[in-house]
Amino acid sequence: MSAESTPEPGIPGEAGPRDQHTGDGPRPRATSRRRKPRSRNKRLLIGAWTAAGIVVLGGTGAGYVYFRLNGNIKSVDIDQALGTDRPTKADNGSENILVLGSDTRSGANKKLGGGTDDGTARSDTAMIVHVYEGHKRASVVSIPRDTLIDRPACTDTQGVTHDAATDVMFNSAYTTGGASCAVKTVESITGVRMDHYLEVDFSGFQKLIDELGGVEVTTTKAIKDPDSHLDLAAGTHTLDGEQALALVRTRHGVGDGSDLGRIQLQQAFVKALVEQVRKVGLFTGGTKLYDLADTATKAVTTDSGLGSLNSLMSFANGLKSIGASDLTMVTLPVQYDPADPNRVLVQKKKAEQVWTALRNDRPIPKTATEGNATGEAAGVVTPS
Repeated sequence: MSAESTPEPGIPGEAGPRDQHTGDGPRPRATSRRRKPRSRNKRLLIGAWTAAGIVVLGGTGAGYVYFRLNGNIKSVDIDQALGTDRPTKADNGSENILVLGSDTRSGANKKLGGGTDDGTARSDTAMIVHVYEGHKRASVVSIPRDTLIDRPACTDTQGVTHDAATDVMFNSAYTTGGASCAVKTVESITGVRMDHYLEVDFSGFQKLIDELGGVEVTTTKAIKDPDSHLDLAAGTHTLDGEQALALVRTRHGVGDGSDLGRIQLQQAFVKALVEQVRKVGLFTGGTKLYDLADTATKAVTTDSGLGSLNSLMSFANGLKSIGASDLTMVTLPVQYDPADPNRVLVQKKKAEQVWTALRNDRPIPKTATEGNATGEAAGVVTPS
């Protein structure tokens, strides 16, 4: 439905079939069959249904969506599963959001993921988004999926308890117990309260990028990865959904071929995505915004605190002032595991500097991000 829909015949002030007059004489008098004016409440209802906007993933853009999109939103009640033994919630208006990109091997994601439909799901991408007091800037901390951690015992949203485990990959938490176990694990290793949870899967991500009209990036060198089917020459590109998905999943076509290099590409793409959202003109209304909102609300799964349209609108609207230049992107301080180069180990002292900064709503110190394993893909992709 467009913000400038064709008015129905008979509404006062608009030309319906009985209002047309093409002769030279005086206008005929209205007959008794002329429709009565619609009520003011009806007009307000029509106006409300044509107000549109968008909610964009990773907590980086916002707007208002049609009220009828409420039914698109999927949510999980992680608070009940987590209970009360959690880090203290900040009281200054700052917020922490765990954003997961799920590597699900079922449904529409089977084809996109390139794997078999084995019924499993992994948190292929994990970012802690810390929105500072005043909601004018944010820090984003990426957690490598191959990080070896101690996973706490956790209860999933179905009430099933899963035993604790030591020296397991970080993304096993989501595979084991879903959203609540992922949040429990993050809170356990960071001591930082996660106020919200946001998840987007393969198919939802691809559709959202296509609805945005693509995202423009610049590659400083060619990227060719047969595994993700990404083939980009050096230069500026407007990536469609399929190419964007390949970019944030590629490993072997850039850097040292590790998950850390992929994270550097993901962080660059997030900044480019934020810039694209600002270019689209999200507050002009119309069918384009409705399509974006429809796709966005179908693409995400949230915690129950964001599970209604009103809550999601309020949350997203509070983030709309944050642009790409207001984002600080870092990776959890890690080093390659000497026993297995495909795994990474947390540098605990540096990591604690990061978590202390977030707990106290302070900028992440540069000393925490210097001298860590990086993946060697920095600067390969930049926002255009």
